[in-house]
Amino acid sequence: MFGTLAHLMPAHPVGSKPPKDVPPPTPINFPHCHPRVQEDGRPRSSPSQPQKPLTALLQSIIRPTEITLTHLEALGVNVTQDAPAADLIPDPSYIPDFATWDGLSQEEARDANETSRRPLNNGNLSPGTLTYVDRRRELYIQNDAAFRAVRRMQPPPGKTQVRLGNSFEFFRNLEAFASFWDDTSVPKAASTSTPSDSPEDEKGVGRSSTSDDGSDSEKTAQEGPIFFRTGSGNQMPPEYRLNLITAFLKLVAYDFGCNVSAPRTEPRLYITAPSSTSAAPQPTPPGSSTRSSYFSSGCTFIFRTPTTREAARSGIVEGPLAAVSARHFTNFPQPPDDPSSTATDTDSLIDLARELVAGLITAQHRAREGKTEKRVGEDAWWATKPRWGGGAGGPIGREVDYKEGDDIGDKDEVRSKDDMQRQPPLPAPSSSSSRGRDKGPAAKKARKNLAIYDNYRMVRPPSASWDKKTRYTAVGRARGAEWDDIFVVSALFHHVSILRVRVPDRLLEVLDGAPDDGGRRSWGRVDVTRSRWFDFFKAEERIEAMQLVWSMMAYLMRKEPEEPVDANMEDA
Repeated sequence: MFGTLAHLMPAHPVGSKPPKDVPPPTPINFPHCHPRVQEDGRPRSSPSQPQKPLTALLQSIIRPTEITLTHLEALGVNVTQDAPAADLIPDPSYIPDFATWDGLSQEEARDANETSRRPLNNGNLSPGTLTYVDRRRELYIQNDAAFRAVRRMQPPPGKTQVRLGNSFEFFRNLEAFASFWDDTSVPKAASTSTPSDSPEDEKGVGRSSTSDDGSDSEKTAQEGPIFFRTGSGNQMPPEYRLNLITAFLKLVAYDFGCNVSAPRTEPRLYITAPSSTSAAPQPTPPGSSTRSSYFSSGCTFIFRTPTTREAARSGIVEGPLAAVSARHFTNFPQPPDDPSSTATDTDSLIDLARELVAGLITAQHRAREGKTEKRVGEDAWWATKPRWGGGAGGPIGREVDYKEGDDIGDKDEVRSKDDMQRQPPLPAPSSSSSRGRDKGPAAKKARKNLAIYDNYRMVRPPSASWDKKTRYTAVGRARGAEWDDIFVVSALFHHVSILRVRVPDRLLEVLDGAPDDGGRRSWGRVDVTRSRWFDFFKAEERIEAMQLVWSMMAYLMRKEPEEPVDANMEDA
């Protein structure tokens, strides 16, 4: 009806001259933070100093600026930069031969499509060469031609309008990016060049005929850019980056039976301090004094879509498979001259911490498979016993009736039919109209929201944090492994990178309240493997990013062979 509200997006100007008073471009400096840890199991500090438990160390963080390298050392974070796809994917055998696929024509890809498809864990087959060739062709479209198609502009003379196909949503969001970021696919001299400002041009002298005007416009359309930036990168709305990375991931995720969507509940990394009475790694007894806190995150997730129509239409999702973290900070300092330097700054440290929080949240969600939710504060004293009253003046208001044992109930509670019948009827209004004699008094409409006092006096634990329409399962986890490989799709500026965070099961137990083993990292370390940053404006780099996302989805959605059944069990 409203054309997807595209008119609400601020369109950048089109022409041969850039607009005036444009703010300077935002410099692109990637965060530089890749800490290295010692051998597994070593103490975090000197043995003579008392060791602080990991949960207590993390719960002492109040503001993001309080994060230091000590917290990453306590977790055992070990970062590897610019890793190739073979090091990023745990099993490189699931990486397709993209070099061979790139050389296939449309007909050759159609013939080899069936043989290139693999079974998935949802019962379907993976996309093959035909789908890959289509995605590669769509992403290889030049930006100017794609922007013309998005804005429904006429193509240059002698050229036909391009067909974006499935990549229309991606280029529509990329076109919005071009209002705040310079198109890096255009040479810098051409993107910053302006027509001559000579007096002859200002007065209109030197234009001999209309044919010359047409040739000049055609030359501008072929050689120079026609889309210009009007703002700086730090002025871009945050949702633009999330929309772009979501549209890019959907190009591949849809064909694997997955989708990118925001969670219905706020993503939180829960941290529970160990009970003071527990001395061994065992479940925390109900009612024990434990301190629970959480770190919130603005990440989204990649979920698997159910194969049944009823479950899919009701909004049920399975997973999560991976996390999507789009950050909007742009003022990173310049990296050090030595690439191997381990020196870091606060902003880069906070950015890495946000990526780690997104990965740990995904690991906690995947570890919920086969478990039931235990709310924070369930069976605790502060969620079961009243803790107000007892002053020198005695109870007041409704507390007097509660002390005498009267059951007042909730004033906003809907009354039953028996209560309505026992209530004496109100006298009819004195009116000569038949409407007043026949119709009784209107029933009071029940309120949906509690009054402030009624809501305050209710003693109850916090609301549920598990989504009722999410089937938590560790899709793609290696069978029999003591860790879970978590993928985080990270977005900064107009770039994307993929991380693999190897989260040990022991670390999740410690975050859930298990003892910390005397300050030693009993879980070993958390290996973080990061790919290089890919620029969305450059066709070659966004195709490489698409290949990496394809390999990630192929590994996560793989169908593993069935476990062999023991012969002794069969005889029994």
